[in-house]
Amino acid sequence: MYMSDPIPRPAGPPASATPLHDSLSAAQRARARLGVDERYVVLPRSLAEAMPLPWQQQMAYLVGELHRTYGHLPWPVYRVVPSRTERLVDLDEGQLAEAGYLVEIDGSGELVYSGRDGAPVSDPESVQVLVSCLDPIARTPPPPHT
Repeated sequence: MYMSDPIPRPAGPPASATPLHDSLSAAQRARARLGVDERYVVLPRSLAEAMPLPWQQQMAYLVGELHRTYGHLPWPVYRVVPSRTERLVDLDEGQLAEAGYLVEIDGSGELVYSGRDGAPVSDPESVQVLVSCLDPIARTPPPPHT
């Protein structure tokens, strides 16, 4: 038997050909603190291992597929450091060095900030940089499974 009515089309815009890109870009715009920036996606291991079993099984499958597909590439060893955004003028000497900045006192007693290249920072009050911090997620107990 044939249907007399045409098959109904889904409402809304057509599905994207780049759904992961779209989702990660939206996450980056909304809240970059959720492990997404313009170059990387970071999933804290403690959260991944606390996911419900079906999620862990699917994640293990996806990571395996990623390695099977792209394992031939020359992967570097990644070092992920939990960080937070701070104003340049609020950093101590160690944090300044970590972020790649120096601070000196000029002849008039004013603080002068400069970058790695030695160029002075014209408005250090408005410059924000990433500095390392303790990882609050690693210490967060997983939620109870329902």
